[in-house]
Amino acid sequence: METKPQPDQIPDEAINNQELNAVSAEVEAEITENETLEPVMEEQENEPAGTEMKSEVEVEVPSGEANVEDISDATITEVPEPLAEAEAETVTEVVTETEDLPLASAETETVTEAEPEMSMEAEVTNEPEVVPAVAEEELVAVLPDENSDEDEQDESDETAEGEDAEQPAELEGKSREELVVRLEELVKQDDVNKIKGEVSQIKVAFLKLNKEFKHEAYQKLAAAAAEVEGESENDESLVIPDDEIEERFKAAFQIYKQNKGKYNEQQEKIKIQNLEAKNHILEELKVLINSEETLKKTYDEFKVLQERWKAIGMVPKTEINTLWQNYHFLVEKFFDKVKINKELKDLDLKKNLEAKIHLCEKAEELLLESSIIKSFKQLQQYHEEWKEIGPVPQDKKDELWERFRSATDKINERRREYYNQMQEGLEQNLAAKNILCEKAEQVVSAEPDSIKGWQDYTSQITELLQVWKTIGPAPKKQNNEIWARFKASLDAFFNAKKDFYNKLKEQQMHNYNLKIDLCVQAEALRSNTDWRNTTRELINLQNEWKKIGPVPRKQSDRIWKRFRAACDEFFASKSEYFKNVSGHEEENLKLKLELIEKVKVFEIGDNRNEAVETLKDFQRQWMEIGHVPIKEKEKLQTEFRTLINKHFEKLKMESISMGALNYKSRIERMAKDAPDAGRVISKERSFVQGKIQQLQEDIKLWENNIGFFANSKTANLLKQEFEKKIEKAREELQMLETKLKMLREANQ
Repeated sequence: METKPQPDQIPDEAINNQELNAVSAEVEAEITENETLEPVMEEQENEPAGTEMKSEVEVEVPSGEANVEDISDATITEVPEPLAEAEAETVTEVVTETEDLPLASAETETVTEAEPEMSMEAEVTNEPEVVPAVAEEELVAVLPDENSDEDEQDESDETAEGEDAEQPAELEGKSREELVVRLEELVKQDDVNKIKGEVSQIKVAFLKLNKEFKHEAYQKLAAAAAEVEGESENDESLVIPDDEIEERFKAAFQIYKQNKGKYNEQQEKIKIQNLEAKNHILEELKVLINSEETLKKTYDEFKVLQERWKAIGMVPKTEINTLWQNYHFLVEKFFDKVKINKELKDLDLKKNLEAKIHLCEKAEELLLESSIIKSFKQLQQYHEEWKEIGPVPQDKKDELWERFRSATDKINERRREYYNQMQEGLEQNLAAKNILCEKAEQVVSAEPDSIKGWQDYTSQITELLQVWKTIGPAPKKQNNEIWARFKASLDAFFNAKKDFYNKLKEQQMHNYNLKIDLCVQAEALRSNTDWRNTTRELINLQNEWKKIGPVPRKQSDRIWKRFRAACDEFFASKSEYFKNVSGHEEENLKLKLELIEKVKVFEIGDNRNEAVETLKDFQRQWMEIGHVPIKEKEKLQTEFRTLINKHFEKLKMESISMGALNYKSRIERMAKDAPDAGRVISKERSFVQGKIQQLQEDIKLWENNIGFFANSKTANLLKQEFEKKIEKAREELQMLETKLKMLREANQ
């Protein structure tokens, strides 16, 4: 017989929330296991084993109000009750049934017909002080263990039955969402007992589909992650979270469990009410035994009490034995009182015999039932019916009971073998998982220092995880422990991997910043026409690029394209230039010589602004002309720049002189017209002195900064900017010193 895995597995089902990162996680789904492999029967509402109940029979009673003493011996003949069996046979699942309960010792009553084999009191005046004890071995095993968890057993058998039985036709082809919708409809119903079976079937079907769904989702993510190497995010993104449908299923199933809990509480209250009702019937039965009514009336009342007793439902399981012992004790007393005749009792025994033979046949048919759980539950029902039927003829009693017990033993043996095989499978799963834990711990102990190494070990961990999911649950006591051990290895591995990739990411970001700087330098050089020096600098930048190392994958392609575009632009311009340069150089030389002549003959007029614009136009024309033969380039450039600078120097000196004259005139007017001229001139002198001091400090700072620039094209450009600022500051400083001299002279 194959060991069937439980539908829910704790915590193996949660492994889908541990795909590759083993940190989130999805815990594994709950697995219900039987606490014991020995058969445990459902709670019984009827008589415990070893007790045979007298079935009701029709009694022919003479008409009239005759007392019991008035009925002739021919009419009612006492039939001795069967003796209790000398020794009770002990059976693991179903203990040997005895047809009669041992009764409390009582005084012997002398009767007319014969001494009964079962000692009884002649009259019952009070309730017996001590309830007759029933040996533990005489109780039929269909009674549940008082310490057992009834709800857990019900759930375990329901779940196992759901796996064992074929899936109902109405659930075939249903999707997860359709199953959840049906479950949500069911949990709205008030009758929990009515929907219990269908809920169990939906649970099994949903868990199966949900497991397949998560497995497919993981496979897709794993395939996508395999294409992107070197990123921790891809590994950690393989967590498969609970989706909306699964959350709805859990919520609906939780409502069912809550409703079931309320239902069980209501049933317990009903059982207590039933116990009170049956105890009340016992009190009425005691009164009836001691009554002086006629036989017919007494027996009719007894029949009514019997019907009421049967109509009452289950009672608390802890009270079953005591209740039935008291009931049968009083029933025996009643039969002793009314002395039911042997003919009626034989008829009753014959009817009971036929009923129990039929039960034996039905019990034997259960051996052909494919479902272990179904056959076991049905057997419990047959034991209930057996106890209700009552005694059979003494000569058939042992034979019939042996037949019924034989069928019971075989069914129990099948169930025991089923759970034994299941336990063996769980032990094998535990051994396999121990091996996986050892392998995972070996992988964790390794410390790879490269992306390739981490990828190899990640593949090993992933493979171990896949194997783990295929194994199935371990024994309940070790299941959580073995999972905690395996999960600890997973967490340690993925935490170490995360640390490695975080450090790698920091290094890649540093490399990224370095390459950004190279891009900026390359972009600054791409328009430079100093082909030789710029080519050398770009080649140096490319060599530095190769030495830097990788950058984050998301930025790698973009930053490379940016750097390459700057280099390509320069080299394309260079190529284009040298392709056309030879045909135009002589013409450009002629144009630049003509422009130099124009600059030489240029005279600065009274309109200084117009002169500045003319000089700027000369420079624009020079830049637009283009390249000249290389041997003439420096000579022409120097001559042109010298001429232009002379004109600007002349303009500058004229500007300084004009500004000084204007300033001197303003001071003279101030000294002549202002009533507090001395204070105003003193204030102006302080302002000019402060300005001079600030410019001197700025010039000193800028000159120091120039010394820090590296020898590169970009640095040279920045250096030129600072030199221009220094030159301008010195010109302003010269003007301020002239003003300060004028202020001092005016204050004398």
